[in-house]
Amino acid sequence: MKLNKENIGNVLVVTIKEKEANLSNSDHFKEAIFEDIEKGARNLILSFIEVDYIDSSFLGALVAILKSLIPLKGELTLIEMNGDILNLFELTRLDKIFVLKPSLKIALQNN
Repeated sequence: MKLNKENIGNVLVVTIKEKEANLSNSDHFKEAIFEDIEKGARNLILSFIEVDYIDSSFLGALVAILKSLIPLKGELTLIEMNGDILNLFELTRLDKIFVLKPSLKIALQNN
């Protein structure tokens, strides 16, 4: 999975550079983010600006990442989701668990 990573202050911003976030790339994604957490990343922003589709295995990877950050007092913010992905989060009620923001600028204001 192609990821673009950028540190902005104490925040690691990760842009997913794929059209589909699915079973074929969810394990690689999760491992890459876990490596960042092991290296000390605690405040993460994940951008879905280029993602058109997300499946349940990728949702599972996101939940695993969030669960790993909670005991570390970390934060995970998801940004720039299209309407279909946003609807999926609302339908599965994951919008109640994850912090969702429309843009990087707004997400950084809260960090």
